[in-house]
Amino acid sequence: MTDRRMTDGLLSLIAELESDRSLLLQDRVRRRIEALDRLDAYLLIDELPAPGPRSNDGAVYQRARALCAKLEAANGELYQAIRDQIQRGDGHDLLLKAIDQAGPDGAAVSCVEGDSYDYLDELISGVLHVEKPAAEVGQLDSEMVFYQPTPARHIFDLIRQVALTEKDVLVDLGSGLGHVPILAGICSNAHCIGVELEAAYVHCARQCAQALNLSNVTFVQQDARTANLSAGTVFHLYTPFTGSILRSVLDSLRKQAAHREIWICTFGPCSATVAREPWLKSASTPGADRITVFSSCSWGQRTR
Repeated sequence: MTDRRMTDGLLSLIAELESDRSLLLQDRVRRRIEALDRLDAYLLIDELPAPGPRSNDGAVYQRARALCAKLEAANGELYQAIRDQIQRGDGHDLLLKAIDQAGPDGAAVSCVEGDSYDYLDELISGVLHVEKPAAEVGQLDSEMVFYQPTPARHIFDLIRQVALTEKDVLVDLGSGLGHVPILAGICSNAHCIGVELEAAYVHCARQCAQALNLSNVTFVQQDARTANLSAGTVFHLYTPFTGSILRSVLDSLRKQAAHREIWICTFGPCSATVAREPWLKSASTPGADRITVFSSCSWGQRTR
């Protein structure tokens, strides 16, 4: 695209967005995030076009940045309102309302398969303020998988499928920066535990949970193979490890299932491995691109 066409395209986009007054309404968070992505496509290029002889191109880009600031401020107000309510202990409804309103025309959000990130991750990032580790993370074992946060839409799908209650203890094995325990702790009365080997991740996750006053969320720095799993009723794995490590953890979970019903929620390649466990059953065909929920008992017999 030439400099002139780029500037004209940006000017047309600015006019379109500025004419849409509904963009600043609280429940238009998804449309604001998508609008910011469209503006970023012009603003995040390596070299902006030089001002042309017959137009003030610099003013166009300044106007675009001002529009970005206005949209980001509207999102920031919503994120802070949700965060304030979470800190007071009643943020569940406002967060879920924001998520459902982020769907097309206010419809409930559908769970798209795959490990890509979307507008929901932007919303959750703005609400949680999870800091990235200041310290360097340690070297991974060859069977440990490089950390990636579970996409937010899959976390909410997990919460909806399992229907956590105050009787549940959710244990996230390989919890990283803690998104799964933190969101589950906000959206339910379950006790949520993150088990993570990397100390720098545990530190950041603890800081986030403490800042949000989440008394039902804790994080422990421990190897999943030696962690005490006796309290857990629901376990989550976003393929944090493979091979003999995964085998060891599954053996530990099988021992727990000999004493009580447990549910195992998987995402990623580990779903296929877990599906081969004869002591587990799933309600749907296991897939690597979506949450698969396995039960150690027959489906429909879960007790509370």
